[in-house]
Amino acid sequence: MQDAIDRARETGLAPRAPKEAMRLLQGNQAIAEAAFYAGARFFAGYPITPSSEIADECARRLPALGGMYIQMEDEIGSIAAVIGAALAGAKAFTATSGPGFSLMQENLGLAVMGEVPCVIVDVQRAGPSTGLATKPAQSDIMQVRWGRHGDQSVIALCPASVRECFTLTVQAFNFAERYRVPVILMPDEIVGHMRENVALPGAGELEIVDRKAPSGSPAAYLPFKPEDDGIAPLAAYGSDYVFHITSSMHGANGYSNNDPANATWRLKQLHQKIEDHRDDIVLTQSYYTGDMDVLIVALGATTRSGRAAALEARTRGIRAGVLQLQTVWPFPDREIAALAKNVRMVVVPEMNYSGQVAGEVQKALGRGADIRRVNKYNGTIITPQDILDVIVQAAGANSERR
Repeated sequence: MQDAIDRARETGLAPRAPKEAMRLLQGNQAIAEAAFYAGARFFAGYPITPSSEIADECARRLPALGGMYIQMEDEIGSIAAVIGAALAGAKAFTATSGPGFSLMQENLGLAVMGEVPCVIVDVQRAGPSTGLATKPAQSDIMQVRWGRHGDQSVIALCPASVRECFTLTVQAFNFAERYRVPVILMPDEIVGHMRENVALPGAGELEIVDRKAPSGSPAAYLPFKPEDDGIAPLAAYGSDYVFHITSSMHGANGYSNNDPANATWRLKQLHQKIEDHRDDIVLTQSYYTGDMDVLIVALGATTRSGRAAALEARTRGIRAGVLQLQTVWPFPDREIAALAKNVRMVVVPEMNYSGQVAGEVQKALGRGADIRRVNKYNGTIITPQDILDVIVQAAGANSERR
């Protein structure tokens, strides 16, 4: 098993680089570095374990970059300040964890309704409530998707390594700017606090997206009138374009409009701009899937445990492969269905009690699919052995039935 763990440590995500180009970084530090790389120059937040290192990096670095760091009185104020900064033209973000993320939900709904591009980092920890404040979990998956009331869609990404903390943070800002949506980055505590040697991309290596600006007469500007790609250009408060945004149902001009036809158009547009670009938004990584008959669906810190378990299973004659979910919402149901088409069993390891990912996998594959859950919810990581035990036991049971 140790050999499999050692082999699975190689993420395959970081290019080989000269030793002097490597940096030892914590996942949370990489998130902050990536935000700066993406052009973020505003951070408002309130310290909370296990995300506080992100705020610390921003407090030290943003002033020197010409940006602004504000420690707010609480998380409600933090997300409100981020929305205001984003509407003033800044790339803005905040970072929090469980209880703080709960406090952000109402204003996060405002960001959805107002199509405000911003990034919220939720470093997941064990709950409920204060719970195990310093311990890892993957139990915010449903809250990330459904935490706000009403019909709404968001984009959520989940890194599994320090390198991915960097690349997916940049991607989060790109998605936010391109599609005018709040994007949630949801590392678990293990990934947020792990340290790895990584070679960070140089200037220009990763694409950086900026929001579309309006053109034409300021007097004719409609802040919610989508163009051919389904996205409306966004001006900045303080520019020549004077516009209104409200949390109430509104028309293309931003002013309240309760007409049923308008409400139908607005809600459909909020969903459709994500649905129409779904294939660009959904990101996954697959490992050892070419000949597999067992599929492990993993995310975050469970990814490496899944990869090590798959490699060990192969030494025992069980052809296992791994699908890593980098995008969690929209859920990669099509990608899972395509890979699971010829397997006899799907294993879903996740650090929560209720099987939040497993339930979505079941929906994607249908009630008849053989889905095995590996759940741990005591603040400790799911190990390769935990996953391997389920695979071997299920394989033995299937063998006996045959």
